[in-house]
Amino acid sequence: MPAASADPKHRRIAVRAGRIAVAAVAGVIAVSHAAGAAGARHERSVESVESRVAGEPIMAIVSLRIQRITVYDAQGWILRAPVSSGQRGRETPAGIFSVIQKDADHHSNLYDDAWMPHMQRLTWSGIALHGGPLPGYAASHGCVRMPYDFARHLFDATRLGMRVIVAPTDVAPVEITHPALFQPKKSDTAALAAARRAEADEAASKADQARVAAVTASREAAQATMAVRVAGNLKIRADAQLAVAERAVAAAGSAEAKAQAEEAKASAAGKVAEIEEQLAVAKADLQPKLDTLVAARQAALAAENARAAAIERVAELTRELEPVSVFISRKTQRLYVRQGFRPVLESPVTIQDADRAIGTHIFTAMERTGGDDMRWTVVSMVGGHRDAAMELREARGRHGPDVEPISTATVSAKEALDRIDIPQDVLDRIAGMALPRSSLIISDEGLSPETGKGTEFVVIMSDEPQGGIKFRRRSPASEARYELPRGFFPSWRPPGLFSRW
Repeated sequence: MPAASADPKHRRIAVRAGRIAVAAVAGVIAVSHAAGAAGARHERSVESVESRVAGEPIMAIVSLRIQRITVYDAQGWILRAPVSSGQRGRETPAGIFSVIQKDADHHSNLYDDAWMPHMQRLTWSGIALHGGPLPGYAASHGCVRMPYDFARHLFDATRLGMRVIVAPTDVAPVEITHPALFQPKKSDTAALAAARRAEADEAASKADQARVAAVTASREAAQATMAVRVAGNLKIRADAQLAVAERAVAAAGSAEAKAQAEEAKASAAGKVAEIEEQLAVAKADLQPKLDTLVAARQAALAAENARAAAIERVAELTRELEPVSVFISRKTQRLYVRQGFRPVLESPVTIQDADRAIGTHIFTAMERTGGDDMRWTVVSMVGGHRDAAMELREARGRHGPDVEPISTATVSAKEALDRIDIPQDVLDRIAGMALPRSSLIISDEGLSPETGKGTEFVVIMSDEPQGGIKFRRRSPASEARYELPRGFFPSWRPPGLFSRW
């Protein structure tokens, strides 16, 4: 799920930006009303909700059957547009994905530098949403092409982690209630995060002050060191002059010459004594400045370490404020948890009648209702490779070109929830992390190899064509490690540098 800021102000800004972008799409659609016959066709294809103000996108559903993408906020659909998915042999894989990277001006290094504007990556092997030509049928190499303007405005409205469901059929989220769906516990994490941010700000201020003090101490120590060095060089020259004067005294032949040499020697000795006094004063002034410099550097290092620790504490709490994703696999009989693209927890689960299929269901916490209750929706994946073209023609013959999505029946989803028994301690921990946009995925499938560093859970339907995945060159393999003890967050690095498409 998204890696969002815990700051409410930032959240409001993100929501406002999403609404502005959605409104911009509506503006583009409105302009197309006067664009003649071609514009009229485009107008019917690209739609935006008109009965209410659109919110920030939470999920997008791509229907492979009717080649359309529908974007949803917490209240329902807000945008629809035609798409062109993968052609035969290079099909866009049906499954569950999330946006894991965004690039407004992406060029493929797998397909002859092909332009993929406003790319929103779904897998590190190269499946993505992006703007592109739409011939009216599936024609891509595995990505999902969208109208250029639509792709641009959708890019501006979304954030990392937005759920993208690629469905064989045309499905839609429907509301569901069930006691097994996580309800959040009251938590002071947000207040604690605010306090930690204040601590981090104070630590940063102290670190800045300590750094300035160290720089000042270093400058003063350098000046004192230079004074010692200058006095030392003067003493060397004065000692040399004294030595010359002493040799002149010894070599003097007459009384008059000897008197003059003695006078020069006395002058040189006086100069040496004067410079020695200056050198002693300079050394005495240098030592406390060196001591101050050592102390200032130690203080600056300690303050910088304190700042780094404070920032890390804020980051940890911020991650705790991010939505959590839970994946339950009938294939592995295990539950996995991710938060902010990071593996957090793994646990065995008990599934009744484990040899019987359970389906693939995506439950999403849309928003809080009254108090601490959460409103959930579900999308159940339905296979569509039997004779999708014929069914589409029949549907259009009955209802016209703008076929409404088939609302998912909640019966099978509730039955899936009824069959799963999660350990109570795991339930308690997940409930403590549950937030709007959190999700629960139940599937017959196991963890996809596409699930790894810097991704959400990727679930690919194994009984659907997967040509678009087979033709992709994957990033270097990486193991996703899930914690067993509480409180452990494994380290990771985004694999974007290794992307090869």
